[in-house]
Amino acid sequence: MIVIKNLSKSYKKENAQTVKALDNVSFQIEKGEFVAIVGPSGSGKTTLMNVIGLIDVPDSGSYKLNGTEVAELGIDELAELRNKEIGFVFQQFHLLPKTSAKENVELPLIYSDRVKITGLAEDALNLVGLKERISHTTEELSGGQQQRVAIARALVNKPAIILADEPTGNLDSKSGEDIMNIFSDLNSKGITIILITHDMNIALKAKRILKIVDGKVREEKTEKDSRVVAAG
Repeated sequence: MIVIKNLSKSYKKENAQTVKALDNVSFQIEKGEFVAIVGPSGSGKTTLMNVIGLIDVPDSGSYKLNGTEVAELGIDELAELRNKEIGFVFQQFHLLPKTSAKENVELPLIYSDRVKITGLAEDALNLVGLKERISHTTEELSGGQQQRVAIARALVNKPAIILADEPTGNLDSKSGEDIMNIFSDLNSKGITIILITHDMNIALKAKRILKIVDGKVREEKTEKDSRVVAAG
């Protein structure tokens, strides 16, 4: 599904110093995987998320999404592909205040070319266990419930990929665990999950870990993999 080869991205700071956020990165993510990209602040993981999410473009290298070379697409084509293929979940939720859960979830449908959209928001909220909160406003929901609404919003266009940036960062441990269980359940239904985090304990919930340090990516075995190797 995702093939990245020799990808690099640099930025210039205010003092004109050039910082290489991504340094000759190569990896693949297959359809239906649950992958965590983990690294400390400043490691390049946010830049990598923006590139994978078609928000930013690399300076060099190749990124193919479902066989399409992203660098060959125009702005409108990128926006269309992003809207159809990728659902985003962020640490800060980014929900509209004084607006119902249903209305927040329906927002991406404004840009959708779907002929039939009736019931899609309800279906997405049901998937994350918020069927009974459909009419509640943002202020009437807990942090964990707000993140569930954000996940439902990411799901409403039925994307193949969910790209989640520190989705448990603003939640208590119980709510964070509930959110990770939702991601695991969605993954079991065939949705590819790419999770960006600085927390290795959260990363270990994924089936595969890519660790990024100083713009370089390497693959690490998860705790689950280690147990399988030890048992074998």
